[in-house]
Amino acid sequence: MSSTGPKQAIFASLAEVAQALGHVHRLELLEHIAQGERSVEQLSVRANLNFANTSRHLQILRRARLVETHRRGKQVLYRLAGDAEVVDLMQALGRVGERNVAEVERVMADYFRARDALEPVLREDLLARLRDGLVTVLDVRPEDEFALGHLPGALNIPLAALERRLIELPADREIIAYCRGPYCVLSFEAVAALRARGYLVRRLKDGYPEWKAAGLPVEAAA
Repeated sequence: MSSTGPKQAIFASLAEVAQALGHVHRLELLEHIAQGERSVEQLSVRANLNFANTSRHLQILRRARLVETHRRGKQVLYRLAGDAEVVDLMQALGRVGERNVAEVERVMADYFRARDALEPVLREDLLARLRDGLVTVLDVRPEDEFALGHLPGALNIPLAALERRLIELPADREIIAYCRGPYCVLSFEAVAALRARGYLVRRLKDGYPEWKAAGLPVEAAA
């Protein structure tokens, strides 16, 4: 009689998902894919990996049904296999890590909180402020990611361009900055730079993927 029952079969499949998540490059690739569908070539450049390594990691993610592909002409594009579920899974992993892993807590304290010690803005609060027209929303991701999707009415100034485009930001109005997700350094660096120049600025608690996965309104380039 086989010792493999339905519970063991489910656990074996869940273990494959967990193994797929168990690599730093695959977690980073998921973060990039969460911004919008991408080709292997684009992901290779964004994650600073060679083509072969990128392709291998993507195949592991695909076998675990964390990503899926479709064709556009001759290009094969990767996207999340169910935006909300995969984003929720990444958030849950982050919460467990922040609570239980000492190294995660050390990095959060030494890097992230050192640049932004203020309580971040929650999605619900930002949505209410957007409806009332009370804030300027600043997207500090690269322009190509912004074009794939962004928060309604957001102003896109990539972090590298922030210094020379300060004139575009209001000096007398609260700014809420966001980027790729809760561990994306772009918004933390932007907040620190803008506060040093006297701007009233706070950070969204998470990023564009979490906003979209929550079913909140988004915009994209035409």
